[in-house]
Amino acid sequence: MYYELKLIAGTANPELGKKISEYLQVALCEVEIGHFSDGELKVRIQDNIRGRDIFIIQSTFAPADNLLELLLIIDACRRASAHRTTAVIPYYGYARQDRKDQPRVPISAKLVANLITTAGADRVLALELHAAQIQGFFDIQVDNLFAAPVLFEYIRGMKMRNITVVSPDVGGIKMGRSFAKRLGANLAIVDKRRATADQSEVMNIIGEVAGSDIVILDDIISTAGTITQAAEVLKAAGARKIIAAATHPVFSGQAFEKIEKSPIEEVIVTNSIPVKDGLPCSKIKVLDVSPLLGEAIRRIHTGESISNLFA
Repeated sequence: MYYELKLIAGTANPELGKKISEYLQVALCEVEIGHFSDGELKVRIQDNIRGRDIFIIQSTFAPADNLLELLLIIDACRRASAHRTTAVIPYYGYARQDRKDQPRVPISAKLVANLITTAGADRVLALELHAAQIQGFFDIQVDNLFAAPVLFEYIRGMKMRNITVVSPDVGGIKMGRSFAKRLGANLAIVDKRRATADQSEVMNIIGEVAGSDIVILDDIISTAGTITQAAEVLKAAGARKIIAAATHPVFSGQAFEKIEKSPIEEVIVTNSIPVKDGLPCSKIKVLDVSPLLGEAIRRIHTGESISNLFA
């Protein structure tokens, strides 16, 4: 027996919610999301969701209201007797503190996992978690999709020659190796030393990049310091065309200015986080992940396998 599928989109990324709705041909539930006079969030689901299979689409990037909104909607679904509630999180915020690697720091990725579980989520569908171990922070089912198939199709259509995929740090080697294998490309690594959480200093390149077209592959672009510094070093080492690809376009600080001034010809990202129109950077290309997320939602709802979506 399949319980009726219902979609709820939060205010973090309404356009992505609409596109997923269109892909599934399922209307979004009417939800009243606003604020009390003192600024506190208030949520009210207008549709009857008793006994339904609910999927809540909400990224948790800054401000923190996005995370709180997700928690309130989950709680509302639980109290409205939904059959099952799945949190669909295209961008899982607060994931960059995923271990205690310094004294007196939180493990915020685990704290957020606890909050989502305690609020009443039965399952989580995420896109490109910053670290694989975050799945283990949950005591509920977590499906971690990858945007690689979407990025791969676009890059393959660019008809680049003698491609080398570059991982901007040691942590991205596994993702870089898998992507390079699919492209039939070589793999190189940028050995960097991070000065602070948002600043890094590129040291050297492991691998041959001279005469190659370069794809710098990462999961998040925040200040763009890592990819732009890497691009400078790669260009100096004889790289030819340089593009960058990442799933999550956080774009904080002076990211746009750095990208515009860098030797990177194009930066490919997804719409896991909304990127505003009329950006002060002409090099950014946004790809749509709604078919990927929509298909995963459909298969979870019908009980079909989603393993081939993890490729």
